[in-house]
Amino acid sequence: MENNNNLPEPDTRPDVKDPSRRDFLKKSALITAVALTPAHAVRAAEKHMDERIAGAFEKMPLSMEINGAAHNLMVEPRSTLLDILREQLDLTGTKKGCDLGQCGACTVHVDGHRVISCLTLGIMVNGKKVTTIEGLAKGDQLHPMQEAFLKHDGFQCGYCTPGQIMSAVACIREGHANSEHEIREYMSGNICRCGAYPNIVNAIQEVKEGGLPV
Repeated sequence: MENNNNLPEPDTRPDVKDPSRRDFLKKSALITAVALTPAHAVRAAEKHMDERIAGAFEKMPLSMEINGAAHNLMVEPRSTLLDILREQLDLTGTKKGCDLGQCGACTVHVDGHRVISCLTLGIMVNGKKVTTIEGLAKGDQLHPMQEAFLKHDGFQCGYCTPGQIMSAVACIREGHANSEHEIREYMSGNICRCGAYPNIVNAIQEVKEGGLPV
């Protein structure tokens, strides 16, 4: 029938801009996505959420002295000393290399002895004194071993250097720097992919022979 009032005919086509239709399409897409999600993916997501919730409730108190400063933290029992240092205390000088205890990049001192922090649970050092690479220097005065590494160019890319220096200090303190062979044997747990081993040995020997305090 002819429209005599000069008004446009109503548009009966579906309008995707209609809010009710848009909401319907969104809900339909969501339901379809959930329905098509594999059951193992759903279980994995639930497990991950359960672990995060459990971790939040299972935190334990940890007190330790780091580089001369007392720290009282709440940590998950499974957190490693390395992750606590880097992620909770922002002490990123200690490097995460292999995370398997094989490269030595994460070496720190606990009560004066070197440890591999990626294999050390944080709760294992409760009440102990931890020294990281940031704690060797005294203000602007570098530690003698740091000075020796600079002098002998004991690094290239530098990623392994913090762990190398921490082990080198312990090498002298623990009486294993009496010969080049002994130094190489003691330092064998610290890997340098750049191959700066001869320079590292020279740096350790200089500090040892100079009788400098470490």
